[in-house]
Amino acid sequence: MRRILFLIFTVWVPIAAQAQTYPDYTETYVNDFADLLPEADEARIRDKLIELKEKKDIEFTVVTINLMSNYGHSGAIEPFATGLFNYWGVGDAQRNDGVMMLIARFDREMRIEVGAGYGTRMNKPMQIVIDSNILPYFRRDDYIGGIEEGVDEVILELTGRYPGEYDKSTASHLWGGVMDIIHGLGNWLWAILGPLMLIPVQAYRRWKRNTPRICPRDGSKMVRLDEVWDDNHLQQGQIKEEQLKSVDYDVWDCPKCNHVTVEGYKAWFSQYGACRSCGYRTVEGDTTVLKTATTSSTGKKRIDYHCHHCQDAWSVTRTIPKKSKSASSSGGFGGGSSSGGGASGSW
Repeated sequence: MRRILFLIFTVWVPIAAQAQTYPDYTETYVNDFADLLPEADEARIRDKLIELKEKKDIEFTVVTINLMSNYGHSGAIEPFATGLFNYWGVGDAQRNDGVMMLIARFDREMRIEVGAGYGTRMNKPMQIVIDSNILPYFRRDDYIGGIEEGVDEVILELTGRYPGEYDKSTASHLWGGVMDIIHGLGNWLWAILGPLMLIPVQAYRRWKRNTPRICPRDGSKMVRLDEVWDDNHLQQGQIKEEQLKSVDYDVWDCPKCNHVTVEGYKAWFSQYGACRSCGYRTVEGDTTVLKTATTSSTGKKRIDYHCHHCQDAWSVTRTIPKKSKSASSSGGFGGGSSSGGGASGSW
């Protein structure tokens, strides 16, 4: 029995030890392994993190991954984030003041991990940033907006300044704060008035859509069929578009001559595009990063398309441009560590 236990221990323990891995960073500012950020947005966020490093000597890195299980981790995000933070050595080795924002896209979890030098004093502020400034965006699948606003708010908590305001005097900063409040009130005003302004537009569109059509053959007033009956006059591809909510169709019928008119209304916001084979707006695409771009080489991603109507499927590959050399770090991270401080959230 002891030999059996010994064999199990000697075989299983090395396998378990190797199961947990971490990705290697390509730079010290933004490592978008999940390909959530378009190039221009990534560059804008990177510039803010570079400025923070240059002005305040604080290392702040943003990391996106698809799944923690891709690196052999199952369970909560906290130990994975702490392990990755320490594996990379984020922050100054003496001050331990680094910060990492980690987003696991398909786990739908995120964490802001902070260096050991902060103790627990950043836990509550980071939780407020996650709950108030990041998750509302993520729940709308707006990762760009959530990440960028989260970066701004974290930097404010760390330095008392937003990006681009480090050189402002206290007086100008206070005045800027007053202007921000006024500007914020203006945004709230637009947020309230904006939808109200859309009401007459929507009302006009509804009136236009509901106005009876005139039969082009005999001049009679046509009748719009209900959703059950109009499917009898739609093609299968059009029915699929309605099921996917990419296009909504109205069918008008002339009661005298039975002439039928079909009108389609594309959805303003839809994840479906037109199929190369059947032409219906029933195609969905899924992106996979095949090779991450670095400062020395381009990357590659594959987009897999699938039509929900004709079942046509195809893939295309796209080149991911090289990362800007100005964005690379000289010598990597500073060797900092975390003792597990920070905050987490899920959506």
